[in-house]
Parts: sequence; C-alpha cells; structure tokens
Amino acid sequence: MFKNLFGKKKQEQHYVTVTLNARLQPTHRGDLEDALGKVLEQCGIGHVSGGGSLLTDEGEISECDIEIDATDVSERAIGHILGFLEKALAPKGSRLRVDDRTIPFGHQEGLALYLNGTDLSDEVYQNSDVNVVWSEVEKALGEEGSIHSYHQGNKETALYLYGNSFDVMRALIQPFLDNYPLCQRCRVEQIA
Repeated sequence: MFKNLFGKKKQEQHYVTVTLNARLQPTHRGDLEDALGKVLEQCGIGHVSGGGSLLTDEGEISECDIEIDATDVSERAIGHILGFLEKALAPKGSRLRVDDRTIPFGHQEGLALYLNGTDLSDEVYQNSDVNVVWSEVEKALGEEGSIHSYHQGNKETALYLYGNSFDVMRALIQPFLDNYPLCQRCRVEQIA
C-alpha cells in the first residue's frame, strides 16, 4: 500500500565480486578498495562492502577479493570498474563476478622476489636492509612495473611486483639482485 508513497523506486541490489590474482596485504588491498570506492561513488554504481584474502598453507596470500554492493551493473558500470582496475592493478587471471556472469580481465604480469631470511651469513643480515632492496628494485623498474605488496614469512621475505612483462621486470632487476648481498640465494617466481 505504501510502496510508492514518496515516488521512489527501490533500486535493485547486485553483489559484485572482484577477484584479483594479486598477492596484496590487507592494508594494500584496502588502499585499492578506497580508491575503487571513490570511482563507484562518483559514477553512481554502488559501494565497496568488504574484501578478503585467500591464503596458502604457508600463510602467504595467493589472491584477494573486493566485494561491491552495486545498484548499477550495466555494461557501462562494469566498464568503469574494469577500466579503473586495469589502470590501478589488474594481473592476468583476475575476474569479476556479477549475477551469473564471470568476466575475466587483467593484463599485468606478476613477479615474486623471495629474499632468503635464514641461510645467509649474520654479517649480511646485519649490514643489509630490505628497504634498500625495495627502493633499488623500484628504481630499476622505472615505468615497467612497481612493488605492490610484500609478505614476511618464517624463512623468506617476498616482494610482489606487477607490470607489463615478467621477463622485462626480471631483466631490469637482475643486475641489482646479482650484486646486493641480501639478494644472495633469492628466488624469483612468476605469479601472474
């Protein structure tokens, strides 16, 4: 009886899940959620309602979700979401789910740099700094990629790099890896 009393039609609610094939700490995922939330609000699409991370048996993040409560899931709205993510962070193997559709997306490749935290000499650990690794890797990458997150494990510290090409990123950072003591016995793995 009072359904249309004030002339407002209730907007249909849709639940959108963005699964990023990215290894992001919750705080780094939160930064992305905040930026995406502004886009959603500006475009009248909805709002970020939550997020989460899928962990490996070792406690390392393997992928993360961003959940959206959307009132607009038109092609235009989905295009805005994907357009933002493609500019911000969209590793290959990412996907967006809405209603009964799954939309694969992502163009960036990922590189995990694992620094050995147990097998180097005490002198190396005392005289080296992971912050130097972070800044020198960022400098070497230039416009070809960036470090987006990290993981501190029991035996290794991982830095997660994303860019247009795994091979290019590896080639750019290899001279530094070959010469900085803390990078001895490191390993590099393609993650997207």
